[in-house]
Amino acid sequence: MPESAADDSHILEFRLPDLGEGLADGDLVSWAVAVGDTVELNQTIAEVETAKAVVALPSPFSGTVVELLAEPGDTVPVGAPLIRVRNDLEVVAPPTAESVGRPDVLVGYGPEAEATSRRRRGAPPAAMAATTPSAHRASATPAARKLARELGIDLWFVAGSGPDGAVTVADVRAAVPVTAPSAAPRAAGDPSAPPARRPDGTEGSAGFREREAREPVAGVRKRTAAAMVASARTIPQASTFVTVDCTASMELLDHLRTTRSFEDVPLTPLSLVARAVLAAIGDHPGINAAWDEQNQQIVTKHYVNLGIAVATERGLLVPTLKEAQTLSLRELSREIAWLAETARSGTATPADLLGGTFTITNVGVFGVDSGVPLVNPGEGAILCLGAIRKRPWVHRDELAVRWVTTLGVSFDHRMIDGELGARFLATVAGFLEDPLTLLSRV
Repeated sequence: MPESAADDSHILEFRLPDLGEGLADGDLVSWAVAVGDTVELNQTIAEVETAKAVVALPSPFSGTVVELLAEPGDTVPVGAPLIRVRNDLEVVAPPTAESVGRPDVLVGYGPEAEATSRRRRGAPPAAMAATTPSAHRASATPAARKLARELGIDLWFVAGSGPDGAVTVADVRAAVPVTAPSAAPRAAGDPSAPPARRPDGTEGSAGFREREAREPVAGVRKRTAAAMVASARTIPQASTFVTVDCTASMELLDHLRTTRSFEDVPLTPLSLVARAVLAAIGDHPGINAAWDEQNQQIVTKHYVNLGIAVATERGLLVPTLKEAQTLSLRELSREIAWLAETARSGTATPADLLGGTFTITNVGVFGVDSGVPLVNPGEGAILCLGAIRKRPWVHRDELAVRWVTTLGVSFDHRMIDGELGARFLATVAGFLEDPLTLLSRV
């Protein structure tokens, strides 16, 4: 909307702030305001999806919306203008580069959200999992956001029926405009629907009606794809595997769950594997390293920010446990459960999902025995945990039924040779075969 030169001093431009370490842009999910609307200070004006999280953007000033400078679905670089607002009451200087992204500007890092975005060690996951609903609009589940984008539904106008007024998938579906009967697609199985055609031209069931479905690549999936392409192209990777009798570990977990110290702890095999990985990194610190291409250096890190890969409706996220080497088994169990919950609910902040030094991916939860994961750029290795099953196994020279799993590790072969990768993996396996030696290291 054009403005006269006399009004230029009252036009304030809000640029996309820094959304977290290393994030150069974000995808605009939706606007919460329109041209002509009056906005208040700190009112949510838009939602932006980064590689790691959905972030609500509050307005750093009040006034009347003059122009929206991006459309939902656009990728907006950090520092690019998003919205122009006219403030006729007083001339307010637009936010400077130094102030953009500060706690009083960016939702998720500000005073209101600090209690939910900062991890509280020692508290049960259920007590810590919380959303950060805006005072001006209800929150929405990740699945609801995804469906709304696909259907072109603005969540601002959808009433939520979920907890605390959150918009659910059912709410989005109910908001779909009703089309005329002649334009409405016939449901599968409708006898009046014309028969569908198979690829060979013969008639078939209604399931063949749609040959293809297309979905825009955006947000987490777009950035995951870019990271995996970078991993495959720039990191020469090698992998090694070992099959482990982890019966003693399973028995130990069963015992610990009956004790008072672990009665309120979400103790899982992944917790014990994480503890074994941390102990093995202590024995083989070279596995916890990064390749500095610019300076041609190997950077060995004497701290572990342990990434735990989590499958979510938005795509694969890897929340990180900062300084994980300092955590006990109880603390690890709680932290893993809490971070997984925040990742799935869409409430994890970019800070929660950046800065990893070593990653664990658990494909066993999908019933898969093994896999060859790609190393995350900026890290040196990633461990894959397969399904833990009862299998025939030679134990003490006799055939027995034991709990068995397969571990795999992929590593950057520029700085981690086969010997280091194998020794590291064998150490992890040894801890799981005899977990009492692992507990003695805590």
